[in-house]
Amino acid sequence: MQIFVGLGNPGSKYANNRHNIGFMALDGLTAAHGFAPWKQKFQAQISEGQLGREKILLLKPQTFMNLSGQAVGEAARFYKATAQDVTVFHDELDLAPGRLKVKQGGGHAGHNGLRSVHAHIGEAYRRVRMGIGHPGHKDLVARYVLHDFAKADETWLDDLLRGLCDGAVDLATGDAGRFMNAVALRTSPPRPSTGKRAPADKQSKQKPTGQEHPNAKGVQKQSQTDTGPKDHTLNDPSQADTVSAEIEQKNRSALERLMDKFK
Repeated sequence: MQIFVGLGNPGSKYANNRHNIGFMALDGLTAAHGFAPWKQKFQAQISEGQLGREKILLLKPQTFMNLSGQAVGEAARFYKATAQDVTVFHDELDLAPGRLKVKQGGGHAGHNGLRSVHAHIGEAYRRVRMGIGHPGHKDLVARYVLHDFAKADETWLDDLLRGLCDGAVDLATGDAGRFMNAVALRTSPPRPSTGKRAPADKQSKQKPTGQEHPNAKGVQKQSQTDTGPKDHTLNDPSQADTVSAEIEQKNRSALERLMDKFK
């Protein structure tokens, strides 16, 4: 049994906060992959299902962010799961909005939810770090993470959550590269070909491409406060024109629009 943990704070007051992007990720997975209805256990909301052939427990701690590790520890002990069986989805200030990293082990970089998980199961678990950007000054961080996503964020957030659902089976089977490719195809899709061939001299200068999507190969320099292993990195998504989408769905969050696709 693998345990996928989404970090966030319980209650409708916090539902659309930047700090709750981990909860949003798990809500998307339940809808996209037919997981069981949420129920209460381990001081958390849990849902069981499968991704491919892998049995997965989705877990959203209801202890508030700073005590998230209590619920994770209880579930891990019950299922006799090791830290390597746990994947935590969380917000990341040190990544630009829409960027994403998959990381195995390492420090908590000051994230209180991760700090709590560290205290209960150690640091060897896997993280899916979902970029929300930084407000620019440390004194603004608390208000920033506990504030709802802006309307301008909805397009990249929707694409990120969809891509995460697309690649979830690969994540469960341990193929971080394929998972990152799936996310990249949503957040930074390749431009359509014009059908024109490049001149011969330019063709000779072009570098050969691998199987992975080019935007899934970049590796971002890690934060000075986080000295763990290298991450799999997703590059910045392209800026999309969101004006018409905002008019049509003014009062709907990215998660609500994602959930509609699976009704």
